[in-house]
Order: sequence, then C-alpha cells, then structure tokens
Amino acid sequence: MQSRVWHPYTQMKDWNSFDVIVKGKGMWLYNAKGERLLDGVASMWCNVWGHSKDELVRAMIAQIQKLQHSSLFNLTNDKAEELAEKMVRLAPDMHRVFYSDDGSTAMEVSAKMALQYWYNKGEKKKTKFATLENGYHGDTIGTMSLGYVPEFFSRYKSVLFSAVRLPVPNRYRIPNGFTFEDYQNHCLDKIEYTLSKNNNIAAFVMESGAQIAGGVTIYPDSFQSKISKLCKKYDVLFILDEIATGLGRLGSMIEYQNQKSMPDIVSYGKMLTAGYIPLAVTLANKRIYDSFLGQHKEMKHFFHGHTFTGNPLACATALANLALYKKYNIISKIGKSSSYLQSRVDEMSRLGLVGDVRHKGMLMGIELVSNKAKKSPITPEKRIHQRIFKEAKKHKIYLRTLGHIVMLVPPLAISKQELEFLVDGTIDTINKVAQQIS
Repeated sequence: MQSRVWHPYTQMKDWNSFDVIVKGKGMWLYNAKGERLLDGVASMWCNVWGHSKDELVRAMIAQIQKLQHSSLFNLTNDKAEELAEKMVRLAPDMHRVFYSDDGSTAMEVSAKMALQYWYNKGEKKKTKFATLENGYHGDTIGTMSLGYVPEFFSRYKSVLFSAVRLPVPNRYRIPNGFTFEDYQNHCLDKIEYTLSKNNNIAAFVMESGAQIAGGVTIYPDSFQSKISKLCKKYDVLFILDEIATGLGRLGSMIEYQNQKSMPDIVSYGKMLTAGYIPLAVTLANKRIYDSFLGQHKEMKHFFHGHTFTGNPLACATALANLALYKKYNIISKIGKSSSYLQSRVDEMSRLGLVGDVRHKGMLMGIELVSNKAKKSPITPEKRIHQRIFKEAKKHKIYLRTLGHIVMLVPPLAISKQELEFLVDGTIDTINKVAQQIS
C-alpha cells in the first residue's frame, strides 16, 4: 500500500520506504518485521525512560478513564493545577504557568508575553527581539523569526519579522585573530553594545545552556549568566528556551540554575511528559504576570489559547514522569552516563571524518568534515544524513544527523550497557561511511 505520510525535514524523493515502527519497549523500537533499533535520538530528543514505562502507562490509563480533556477557558482541571504548582516549585522565581502543545507554541507564547508586557506597561516602542546567531526555537512563523537557521528557513524569509542576531562563541570555529577567550569577550561586548544603544528591544531570547538544532554549541562558563545580567542592566526581558536542554538533558533539572542566570520567561517541553504525549509550558515571573492584570475594559489579559491547553491526560503524564525523576534519582544517573560519554570523546575525535566532538550531559554532537585541517563540512551532495541513517540501522541503531553533524541524544535513563552499544555502533557507522565516500 502506498504511504500517504509526508515526513518532516525529509527529501521524500530520497526514500523509497520507511521502517514502520509498531512497538517500543525500553530503549528499543521495533518495526513491523520484528527488527529492533536502539533509540539513539530519544525519538527526537524527548524520551526519558525508554518506551512503555509501566508507571507512565498506568498513569495515562487511569487518567483517560476519568477525564480525557476539559478546556481551560473559564474552567480548570485538577491535573493542570497540580502540574502548574509542581513546575513553579521546581523553577526558581517563576510564578505562573501557561500551557501549550509543543516547543514551537511555547516559544510563540514567550514572544507574545514579552511584547504584551511592554504594551501593557505603556512602553509601546519595545517591539524588537535580540537573539543569538544559529539559535533554534521552532518551526512556526514567530519561532523561525526568533531562531533563524539559514539552512532551514531562508526560503521563508519574506514572511519573517526581523530580529537582532548576535554572535555566539563556538570553540571549533573561532574567527581568525581571536583566542577563544577573546572571542567570548567580543561576543559579550557586541551584545552589551546592542542592548545599550537600542531602547526598542523587548527581550533577549536564547536556548539555555547550549544550542542544539543550530549545530550543538555548548556555551562557555558564565556566558549565559553575563547575558542575564546585561538584560537586567538595560531593562530587557530575558527569555530562555529549555524545551530541549532542561529537565536533565544537559545534566541539570533546571538548566538556568546551573547557568547562574535568571529568566523572566522560560519554556519546557519534550521531556516534560517523558516523550509520551505532547505538552509544553511557558513559565513567567510575578513581574510579567502582574502586568496582565487590570479591569476587563483595559484589555490587558493575554490573548492566546489553544484547544488542548492544559490537557489533563498530558498533565497527568507529566506529573507521573516528574515523580519518577525523584524516585529513580535520574539526575545522578545522568551524571554517570555523561562521564562515560566524555570518556569516549578522544576516541571519536581521532576518527578520520570527525572534525570536532561537542558534549554536555546526555547530548553529543559529532561534526563530520571532509578536511580536518580546513574544517570543511561535508557537503549535502554526499547525502551524509542518509548514509549515516542506513549504516546505523545495520548496527541496530536509530540515528539522525543535523546536516553533517551526527547527534547522540539518547533517552536519559539508558543503561551503561546500552550506552556502550550506542557509542560503539556510532563509531563503526562513521568508519563505514568514511569508506563509502572516500
């Protein structure tokens, strides 16, 4: 039977067919033929415990038998209330929780909150956003504008709003004439100059701890903290995106705490429900929330809402998931797994195709190059994404690249044995692909 599915970020002409996944158990996905693949990308960076975790499945069944959905328009539900309280207790200095469906929508919410905050305060000239180059915040019109990755979004540029894009230090690609420390200072000086000279900037928006989809750039120590302080100094709201980097991915439950920075608005998604069902949250501090309060005729309330905002099934799943974080002390386990990944970095770096390996927590980006000395990225003509995927499948691993960067983003609770299997298989995959394109 011909498939009618149009796959994301995929040149459909390159693929005659796709594996049909029919079951997930633990860290493994099973296709219709009964073959299994280790989920090396946590089903797009969201899976925590592996698939079919009993406690989560039971929580979902219990909730769906009681209340499947109820609107937050003029009503509330117990699970939305419980999860909001839980998130505010987890995230320092946050006061209220706004629900949405995924990372893109959560970041759209963040942007609209920031714009309306200044509008409600009578500061109607503050309408611009400052962001980091190669940041990524989603695929909707607003989030493409905030996180403009040229390789992805240049064909939509005509409908995107302008944002001030500022440099981010990447240790592997430092401009000529700079040391890494010099370039960090250069980036921060440029950020401060921009914030000091432009009184129309509503907010500075960045991923917390690292950029992932833009190429796996791990921020140097204190970089994020210094930006946070600059935003306070120049009265610019500080918005953080922890959709992919929070809740343990980089080794910390709340990454902005680890970065010693304090946002006005922060968003979470992906791992919030352990990757079992869509849900995202945008948290705001009291200063932001209070600016939306007033008489109805003032029309200060927040003009945003989705059909499934605060869905009780999703919220119940998130609550069960967060309870497991504590029960199994997952942050401690992540620390051990991260140490193991770090122990394999030098070995990976010596591979012929590998120019750089960037790692933090349960995130690893392996940049493939055609020339190590020149740091030349492998060009799209080599179809490296398809070669890596197909070769990894032979090693019983599900991998997906970001262009010429191989991503290892496994479920947070992966065992030591399975993590070794993943790393060994990735090394073998890269070596085999090197032979194919040599």
